[in-house]
Formats: sequence, structure tokens, C-alpha cells
Amino acid sequence: MDFELLPLTDDDMPIFIRDMQEAFQKGAAQDFADIDEEILPESDIVESLSKKGAAAYKAVIDGEMLGGAIIVIDSETQHNHLDFLYVKYGTQSKGIGQKMWNEIEKLYPDTKVWETCTPYFEKRNIHFYINRLGFHAVEFFNPHHKDPAVPDDMIGGDYFFRFEKSMT
Repeated sequence: MDFELLPLTDDDMPIFIRDMQEAFQKGAAQDFADIDEEILPESDIVESLSKKGAAAYKAVIDGEMLGGAIIVIDSETQHNHLDFLYVKYGTQSKGIGQKMWNEIEKLYPDTKVWETCTPYFEKRNIHFYINRLGFHAVEFFNPHHKDPAVPDDMIGGDYFFRFEKSMT
């Protein structure tokens, strides 16, 4: 397998957004069969890409984009955030996500802490972050302990795990 992690280009954007939305939508559909609303609006992806310190990457395997990630780097604190990571639907469980993450860690060796969040129902993500990448669940958002950054109308928005990975 010829794997590369490359910076996302403007030309990649339509496929990147479509594939990410499809991966998130089909992931949610596994737990919510009757779901008919959009899980990841394009506006959320664009908002993430426009954050200060944002960087986006694509995973290219044998010449085909099969995943991607958006991270946000805080150059002052080096407490960095993984906003989104996806593997193209139908190509999961082949080590693509882990290869992407390993390369991202190499690109940002000064990182002190990585942080990310995932909804409670995304069992594959929880397994991936804890068992494959070495993150630790550090907070569980729920109706009695809300994350003020998550909109009330977001599917699963009341139930989220926050993960951290200390690099020191």
C-alpha cells in the first residue's frame, strides 16, 4: 500500500467534504436507522477549516483520496485539537485512520496535548481513539454536564466524550 498524508488543496475540497459527510452520515445510520437529517453540515466543515491554526490533510493510498483530517494548532500552548478525522466509507478497518494519525503526530512533534470529541453512539470512534491511538476519555458531556460549544439541536449533542492524549 502506497500511503501519503498530503495537505488538502482547493481542488480536493468537494470530494473531501462529500466523503467526510458520507462517512459521518453512514456511521450515525448504523445506530439510528431512521435518521433523516444531515449529521455533518458542510458549514461545520467550512467553519473548522477557517479557524485560526487550522490545517487539513488528505490520506492518499495508491493515488486515491481515502480519508482526511482537520486539526487546529495552537502554537502558543501546543494544546492542539483534532476537529475531524474520517476514512472513506467502505474502506474502514484497514489501518488508514491510524496511519493518518501517526503522520499527523510526526508533523507536530511540539504538541503537548491532543484533544478531540466524539458522540457517545460512535462506538467505532471510541474504540479507535482509546485502543488504537492512546487517547483517554477525560470528560463526558450529558444533560447534567453540557458542553457550551455544542448546539442544543445537534444529534447526540447532549452525550459526547472528550478525549485527550498527552505527548509528554
